[in-house]
Amino acid sequence: MKGNGSRGPRPRGDPPGPPRRPPSNLPAVVGESGREDRLKSEGIVEAACERTGLGDFGGETFRVGLDRLVDGLATEARLNAVGEAMAPEVLTNHLANRLQVVDWHRRHPDMAAADVLPPVFMIGMGRTGTTILHDLLGQDPATRVPLSWEVDKPCPPPERATADTDPRIAEVQAQIDVLDQVHPEFKAMHPTGALLAQEDICITACEFASLLFLSQFSLPSYLTWLTEEADHAPAYRWHRRFLQLLQWRNGGDRWVVKSGAHLWSLPALIAEYPDARFIQTHRDPLRVIPSLSSLFATVRRTASDDVTVAQVAHEWAGAILDAMDRSVDAREDGTVPADRVVDIDYVEFVADPVRTIRRVYEHWDAELTPPVEARMRAFLADHGQTKHGRHRYSLADTGLPVGELRARARRYQDYFDVTAEPEV
Repeated sequence: MKGNGSRGPRPRGDPPGPPRRPPSNLPAVVGESGREDRLKSEGIVEAACERTGLGDFGGETFRVGLDRLVDGLATEARLNAVGEAMAPEVLTNHLANRLQVVDWHRRHPDMAAADVLPPVFMIGMGRTGTTILHDLLGQDPATRVPLSWEVDKPCPPPERATADTDPRIAEVQAQIDVLDQVHPEFKAMHPTGALLAQEDICITACEFASLLFLSQFSLPSYLTWLTEEADHAPAYRWHRRFLQLLQWRNGGDRWVVKSGAHLWSLPALIAEYPDARFIQTHRDPLRVIPSLSSLFATVRRTASDDVTVAQVAHEWAGAILDAMDRSVDAREDGTVPADRVVDIDYVEFVADPVRTIRRVYEHWDAELTPPVEARMRAFLADHGQTKHGRHRYSLADTGLPVGELRARARRYQDYFDVTAEPEV
């Protein structure tokens, strides 16, 4: 990968990779009375307090994003009956988790006394190999990755002795299985599992400053706020508190976390984690755009009947390209120091994942031991890219102008020497 290039115009935005599953199982009751009142900020707050018996949110910064979300869900998301019942549950679940995490910190101040070891942030855009790479790195016992079950149900804090047997694992897996039945095609697009690694957007969702909600619902105004106006410092402070809770009774030698959403909030990330290291995966943007659009359209169809791939693509294309431009900016202005990042080309990674991981370990001055490599190879064998079928998508389905997209992607591709793939 190379690091040079010229500046170009920057549109706004940046989508994450998708979460390992939509973060809330479908509600048991759809169309219950009073649902209009439930989708209001104060209704969400009251429901979370009632559910947990707690009232200390650890600050009020979350209310800005919550208000924006509630407004967008009411005016822009075009919710169907399932979406109207599901949306308040999604928000209440995240706020209830926040209350519980804050309560555990309050009762156990030693939790915050243990610093979070400088994390390795994976900041590649979604559909660039970040998911499988994250899971492979997590096969090393020295590496701590946030798992889906513990991000979804973090309290009480996970313990090493029951890391594989905690009853919450089965609870979360059962919810995932329900969603797989609703959208069986999703498994071919994105692996799901309670014991698989999860994205940071599911952690910062407790601050309601997260692109997680944009993968589930159409919220253009929230997207604009999040990319152009939001203060992300509170989200990263929350991110640290969450990791402190997860590592309190089940730590490791290093954290490896990931989300493409970090690309448009890198200054805030660096301010909170000044010693952070990075892995950035790179892929042809004209493959990323249709793949993400197809995936997000599938997720959104749970909550809305008015969803097409073309709609999602028109909403996200500029955001995806802007995220990639911002990654160039971060190298050129030193926000991400070159000696603290490993760049990975998607095509090279897919061709030989273990060789790529060896290069990551060399950059860390760490040894990839034979037992760890064997675990990684076993995981690859059991989680093949087409195990559940092939994700089929087409740039033509987006209705976007190919020539214009290629021109806007040129700065990013030239700077990082990104391999161009066939335009399917």
